[in-house]
Amino acid sequence: MAKKDAEQHADQQGGADDAPPESPAERRRRRAQFLRELHEAKALRDRVQPRRARAARMRQAMRMRTFRW
Repeated sequence: MAKKDAEQHADQQGGADDAPPESPAERRRRRAQFLRELHEAKALRDRVQPRRARAARMRQAMRMRTFRW
């Protein structure tokens, strides 16, 4: 039963056993794409919910001030 679960987990992970190892350049490209999309999503959320975004900026500024010397 455990072997079947492991196979299902591998299938959910995209079949890592069948695919060749990912090159560092491919990993960086995928990571850059992810970070671009994340930044875009955060910017959209800030535009859609300006009050929440302002409060988050204020909290972040307060955290930064806390650790200044």
